[in-house]
Amino acid sequence: MAKKLMKLALLASAVSIGLATTAFAAKEEAKPAAAPAAPAAAPAAAPVELISGANGEMLAGTCMGCHGTDGASAGPASPSIGGLHPEYFASVMKSYQEGTAYSTVMGRIAKGYSEDEIKLLAEFYAAKPWVPAKQKFDEKLADAGKKIHDKWCEKCHADGGKVVADEEYQVIAGQWTPYLKYTMDDFKAGTREMPKKMKEKFDGMIKKEGDKGLDALYAFYASQK
Repeated sequence: MAKKLMKLALLASAVSIGLATTAFAAKEEAKPAAAPAAPAAAPAAAPVELISGANGEMLAGTCMGCHGTDGASAGPASPSIGGLHPEYFASVMKSYQEGTAYSTVMGRIAKGYSEDEIKLLAEFYAAKPWVPAKQKFDEKLADAGKKIHDKWCEKCHADGGKVVADEEYQVIAGQWTPYLKYTMDDFKAGTREMPKKMKEKFDGMIKKEGDKGLDALYAFYASQK
């Protein structure tokens, strides 16, 4: 009898546990499903900093092969660029980049520089002295060229071509004669844009003096030291 009562007690206990478990499971199923965990936030991207550390002198190192140390060219086909007005320098580089100025190699070279780098180069060369090229010239022709310069060119290229009135023009006193000739040929051919004020004077000078007037001007500028 005792054994029978023990079995009945165990059976009742098992049923009770089973009912409790079932009730708990039903309760858990009734709960709303938990929202999936949010993915971990991606780490913030580090700010991009374009710091090359280059200054004007470092950038100018690639120019020295053609334009000489500090912009004092040692070769007649490459102009001296030391002492140029910084805005003139920058505008010429931009025209090479855009292809609006004819060039043999400068168009490709200029495209390798950013706007900020061109500004650094312009400031670097503007701070350097203008060094006239040492070259031969015809003295008699130079005397004739001075008169032509005084009449047609002095207003913008003051002091015999040593000073420029604004950023549209460059120093031409003591510039290499072959370079000046190449540049004037570009102007005449239309492959380089001539400033409006210069064109008016140039056309008047050519009409009056012809190409001989240009040769006289070249001699005069070569004589300026």
